[in-house]
Amino acid sequence: MRSLALIVALATPAAAQDTMDATAFEAHVTGRTITFRTANNPSFGIERYLPGRRVMWSTFDGTCQYGFWFEDDGAICFRYDGDPENKCWRMYDDPGVMRGVYITQPPATIIFEDPARDDQLVCNDLSS
Repeated sequence: MRSLALIVALATPAAAQDTMDATAFEAHVTGRTITFRTANNPSFGIERYLPGRRVMWSTFDGTCQYGFWFEDDGAICFRYDGDPENKCWRMYDDPGVMRGVYITQPPATIIFEDPARDDQLVCNDLSS
């Protein structure tokens, strides 16, 4: 019976892993610009994490949005200017990379921090 429990634990590491809370997330992201990818999209988007939990999100098509993030019931949620819906993620600090699972609407999108990339925000719609 103990062998079965060990096999189940090894087969589901993400399920047993704790999510990042606001303190851990803030320590990981503040002052950084992070490029995210999915399994099928190497260029999902870029987010700059500013002081005071403010953010700038950029898609690679040149669209940028300002917003802020907050913790809600263990999830890290984002609210962007002009969008009334919170975008909530379960964030995990996997070895060497942050992973997020979108929980606001199915199907769940899974994003990964791409530490090998150093992309800048692409903002065609903001004045400097």
